[in-house]
Amino acid sequence: MKTQLKKGTLDMCVLAVLARGDSYAYELVSTLSQTMEISEGTIYPLMRRLQAEDWVSTYLVESSSGPPRKYYSLTAVGRRSLQAMQEEWRSFVDEVNSVLERPGTAKEQGGSK
Repeated sequence: MKTQLKKGTLDMCVLAVLARGDSYAYELVSTLSQTMEISEGTIYPLMRRLQAEDWVSTYLVESSSGPPRKYYSLTAVGRRSLQAMQEEWRSFVDEVNSVLERPGTAKEQGGSK
């Protein structure tokens, strides 16, 4: 179940990290792996898809320790998508929490057996 939840929210998490500042793929993995399980094998296809959706753009930065790094930057479309995702997420979490926090069960409250 955790895997399915992560798949459904990974786009939002990546966009949220990029909203804080531009980043390259390995750095995104490092940041996200502090709070969730994610691998480089997951991030590259995701970043290609986000770029195809026009949610992120890329640019190269020369590196003193190897080839140029591809940085990802959040686009205006990506910012709007992130905002919409965050609103949907908060609404969903509120709905789930209202069910989980409701006292008693249907049976205890005289519901059907």
